[in-house]
Amino acid sequence: MLRRTLLAATLSALVAAPAAAQTYPDRPVTLIVPYAAGGPSDVLGRLLAQSMSQTLGQTVMIENVGGAGGTTGAGRAARAAPDGYTLLIHHLALAAGATLYRNLTYDTIKDFAPIGLVNQGPFVIVSKLGIEAKTIAEFLDHVKKAGRNISFGTAGVGSGSHLCNMMLQSALGTKFNEIPYRGTGPAMNDLVSGQLDALCDQTTNSIPQIQGNRIRPYAVTATERVAQLPTLPTLHEAGLANFEVTVWHALYAPRGTPDAIIQRLNAALEVALKDPTVLARFADLGTTAYPAGRRGPAEARAQLEREVEKWRRVITEAGVAPSN
Repeated sequence: MLRRTLLAATLSALVAAPAAAQTYPDRPVTLIVPYAAGGPSDVLGRLLAQSMSQTLGQTVMIENVGGAGGTTGAGRAARAAPDGYTLLIHHLALAAGATLYRNLTYDTIKDFAPIGLVNQGPFVIVSKLGIEAKTIAEFLDHVKKAGRNISFGTAGVGSGSHLCNMMLQSALGTKFNEIPYRGTGPAMNDLVSGQLDALCDQTTNSIPQIQGNRIRPYAVTATERVAQLPTLPTLHEAGLANFEVTVWHALYAPRGTPDAIIQRLNAALEVALKDPTVLARFADLGTTAYPAGRRGPAEARAQLEREVEKWRRVITEAGVAPSN
């Protein structure tokens, strides 16, 4: 009897899945941003949500679920029903978190269905205006001398800002005082007000503050200069050979989401990433859309798998112990 009941339930689910995919979406969709409002992931998420809402014919609502370097929001998304109504936007920290956190509530590789890659861009090293150093050489010298007397903000262990900080400390052979926030949005607020000394942040969050002369920029973590910040050198130019940290974002759904829904969402993402308004805004923020033809679900999964292995090596070599 039990066996017949289970078989009937399975057959019913298989029949219902295609039907649901055909009518999807018939209600608003939630896009989880695993960081506080106002940060770079939030800015990108809202840009995509606006465009995808028009394509899907339903509102895509942002839900900010910050905490634990982006793992709290990722866990919320992984546990959601696999029906396409709860999505996640995340960046390289999703991959690094697989090594940096000991007791994750999800399996980074198995528990997400990638929808597509979104963008890629560098970080920029910035400080409050009260720091006397005017050039990257002066700033790096100041950091080495100050050590733990200089505060760097992060969005928590495993966040992009933390990973950038980790590589910078390793390259300089020093340790500084890391201050965790629920996202780099709040960290930027403290940097502008002078309560925080420095930040390694995504260009998408820093450029507006740099252009407003509210913080001091020093260098970018790309191998080439950024068009929106042409006077800023790369860290390669500053003498830190092979220092490169590129941040990338992707969209995900929970594991088990029907393929037809994944394809529908990827198509809506493609529309957004071809929208001149979205691309112009990306350019203003110093980031670029992932190349067309290289941003589908399969490419997003391959990128996540590569980055999990990359950051496992970096974190292990740096001797960083996992957090609980």
